[in-house]
Amino acid sequence: MTAATSGPRLRDINRVAVLALIGRQGPISRADIARRLGLSPPTVTAVTRSLIEAGVIRKVDDGIPRGGRPSELLAVVGPAAHAIGVKVAAGRLTGVRADLDGTVLDTFSAPFDQTAVNPFDALSELLAPHVTAVGDAPLLGVGLGVPGFVDSRTGLVEAPLLGWRHMPLRDYLSQLLDVPVLVDNDVNTLAAYEHLYGLGRPYEDFLTITLGQGVGAAVVSAGDLRRGGHGAAGELGHLPIDPDGPPCHCGKRGCLETYVCDAALVERARETGAVGPDAGPADLRTAADDGHAGARAVYRAAGARLGTIAAGLATVLDPQAILVSGEGTLAWTHLADGFLTALRAGMFPPMADGVSVHVDPWDDTKWALGAAALVLRAPFTMDAEPHADAIRARLAAFPGAEVTQ
Repeated sequence: MTAATSGPRLRDINRVAVLALIGRQGPISRADIARRLGLSPPTVTAVTRSLIEAGVIRKVDDGIPRGGRPSELLAVVGPAAHAIGVKVAAGRLTGVRADLDGTVLDTFSAPFDQTAVNPFDALSELLAPHVTAVGDAPLLGVGLGVPGFVDSRTGLVEAPLLGWRHMPLRDYLSQLLDVPVLVDNDVNTLAAYEHLYGLGRPYEDFLTITLGQGVGAAVVSAGDLRRGGHGAAGELGHLPIDPDGPPCHCGKRGCLETYVCDAALVERARETGAVGPDAGPADLRTAADDGHAGARAVYRAAGARLGTIAAGLATVLDPQAILVSGEGTLAWTHLADGFLTALRAGMFPPMADGVSVHVDPWDDTKWALGAAALVLRAPFTMDAEPHADAIRARLAAFPGAEVTQ
């Protein structure tokens, strides 16, 4: 805090800081809030009183008595607000409605034609029935996870898997739905889910790697999701492996994705006769499950290639854990040996035994909940991202904020 900070701005900063701490560490006492944030007890009392009056936090069971007097604990009121989160994929979207503490209130899914003349109108029509209030609780906004590069400054989306180029998804959809919209890479939204609600909760530094239709990664470092200087951090699938390799849908050749995604594995299995010419990913898994040596060899080679790349990432980034997810984990029993062997062999020796590997079974609702978390976390931060102020303004805890799109 600086002396130059204006009164209203300082009050908002204090509200956010207190609310963020209660959201992360609650139930928590006022004394602990003051100690951790370096705020005076009167300031904490005033801020928490306003948050209680706004219905955003509540008093819960007394904590451990200190000095003969029990400590009154405070926690976030989950039903105080909610958000919609959506995972957009080729041919389908999966959505959730979640409240302020991440409790899923509803789920939905629908076919989606991403190749429509105006896919945003189609997306808006699918989402409109769900963009509604729940009782008196405000809808803070909509979060979207898409399989591609998202420029957080402009909201433009590059999603080759969807056939989208320079698409202004965030701003256009916000106008159509008349609510704030935040957009991020879908693997980033999965990492957000893992950090807040899933296997990543015990860790401050971890990698999320996904495989299936494509290949992706997300980096959480010191508790923050790292998007990089251009918002493209984690585009693991387009790491160059061989400039003379198979063509990739991104326009290059020999990207990692062309060797380890589902379609690449099926193509390799067809070439070796492990599956027939009309086989798909499920057929390849069945062949491997039935003990076909050629099918298992395809998976082992793909797992080893991905494990070698993961070893390089882990050596550079030094994560506590690597989380693996996506449709490709349906075949994890056949990928695991190659992946883990190559990972351990490729890592810097002093680090090799200190990195845990966890597999989170594929579930698109987790990705969608991570997309909702893009919106739900806005009241807990002072992000300057476009639409973040508009999201905060919808929460009664910030009555002085101006609601803008």
